[in-house]
Amino acid sequence: MKICGVCKKISGTDNDHLDCLQKQKVELENEDFKSKIAEQLELSTGTQDLGVEVKAILEHLSKNKDE
Repeated sequence: MKICGVCKKISGTDNDHLDCLQKQKVELENEDFKSKIAEQLELSTGTQDLGVEVKAILEHLSKNKDE
């Protein structure tokens, strides 16, 4: 038995919980997606062509969870 490195609860095996590892992977992918979305959509070239709704969605996606 060991303590899971992700959730800090007791694990019945000598490894971290599989669901904790998958959740951590998804969160890391989400952070990576949010950091690259502006580059992928070429927002640095100009946002004047985007609609107000699209701008609001992109701003929401690019914010951090803790804000």
